[in-house]
Amino acid sequence: MSDAKETKLDLNNLKTGGFIKERGKDQFTVRLRVPGGRLPVTRMRKIAEVAEKHGVEFVHLSVRQSVELIHVNYNNFDGLVKDLEGAGQKVASCGARVRVPTACGGCEYNPNGLMDAQASAFEVDEKLFGTDTDHHKFKISFSGCPIDCFKSYMNDVGFQGVAYPALDKEACISCGLCAKNCGADAIKMGGDAKPVFDQANCIYCGDCIKSCPTEAWKAAKSGYLVRVGGKGGHNPILGTMFALFLPADAVVDFLKEVLAWYKVKAAGLGRTRIGDIIIKEGADSLLDHLRQKFPDYVPATSLPPQALNTQVGKWNSK
Repeated sequence: MSDAKETKLDLNNLKTGGFIKERGKDQFTVRLRVPGGRLPVTRMRKIAEVAEKHGVEFVHLSVRQSVELIHVNYNNFDGLVKDLEGAGQKVASCGARVRVPTACGGCEYNPNGLMDAQASAFEVDEKLFGTDTDHHKFKISFSGCPIDCFKSYMNDVGFQGVAYPALDKEACISCGLCAKNCGADAIKMGGDAKPVFDQANCIYCGDCIKSCPTEAWKAAKSGYLVRVGGKGGHNPILGTMFALFLPADAVVDFLKEVLAWYKVKAAGLGRTRIGDIIIKEGADSLLDHLRQKFPDYVPATSLPPQALNTQVGKWNSK
């Protein structure tokens, strides 16, 4: 940033590069890239040392698992970035591009986890982070199970781990624990004292599998339920299902296809999120596009993303 031209170019791209202007003169928040919210202790210690060196008194842990360094003076950018790089830490990005994916612990150590959310988040970060969407921000999340801690329905694309249960009747001892633990009313004990499975009620949470003492219940298949079109903001939208039991090794290609559709359909519409585009185009447009590459996982039909009534305006009038 030594000459005027370079400084001007950098200023024009600061937010895109993860440097967010604060209220104070020459003060910025520097957002760090932490895919899946996983930060090694050794690097965390180094980040703290770098932050102190450059006058940062506290950090903010963002809702998307980023570490944000607060009140960084513009004149310290070069030194700060160099020191962060020395600590093995990269700066995140903002703007109309693929953001850092968020994720829970997944099946690596969480007993509820059905999919390795961390591994998926790291793969997406490595292969798609910073991809220009041409239109607006693009947020991705991974939840390892249907508890859905990372709110798949509130992201542009959200992945939620699911498992389809299958019963080995010979291994079943008729204890009834699966029926007692099924909160979806998908399992009841039959006249032969064996579980009766109602697929129509199943939410694929895997609680029956986890509770079975003899492992009579097993996952016949597992993968991600994928929701597309969610967002928060002034006009929130809930994403809806566009794939079921998508394998982990298909996640990146699936996202590439969603992005390709988004770029084409949002052309000329300015800053528009994908959920708004799906509502405008109809769910079938994206479903048909995805079905060409993922016929085994894309449903025959789905609801478009659902806009939420924020209950302001006429709702608060007296």
